[in-house]
Amino acid sequence: MDKKLIKEINKQLNFELESAHVYLAMQNYFADQSLAGFEHWFNIQYQEEVAHAQKFMNYLNDRGIKVEISGFGNPKNEFNSVLEVLEASLNHEKEVTKRIHNLMDIALDVKDHATVSFLNWYIDEQVEEEANFSELIDQVKRLDGKGLYMLDKELASRVFVPINKE
Repeated sequence: MDKKLIKEINKQLNFELESAHVYLAMQNYFADQSLAGFEHWFNIQYQEEVAHAQKFMNYLNDRGIKVEISGFGNPKNEFNSVLEVLEASLNHEKEVTKRIHNLMDIALDVKDHATVSFLNWYIDEQVEEEANFSELIDQVKRLDGKGLYMLDKELASRVFVPINKE
């Protein structure tokens, strides 16, 4: 496997772990605000990010490549509103998308077809991630401060669906 691609995949898997911590901080913001549905929804988001990192780790391990875990900074823990959290989340997911696209560009450049195939799942996943946050932002804006309780109850029904090892 190309050395630059290995380095960037390792960076991405660590960014996925950092993303998990970002969502864990947001989850606990909602716990502090007594918004159990949002808290639950962000816990699922946290679990998904850990699973995304694990999927990258499994891929590198399957290819006989050493996984390198690194640290990252502290996530933001204080927010002023539900909307601020959701907009920060959408911006974070747009950064993830940019990074995944960069990985795909590298894989295409070095003609690593296995990695191109592997990354297609992440490309599709990022479309879903951005759509989920965009939809939530639209819903919260339409509520105009009203109906947050009902949306909070709806978000409590989200379930985590583990991803395949692939």
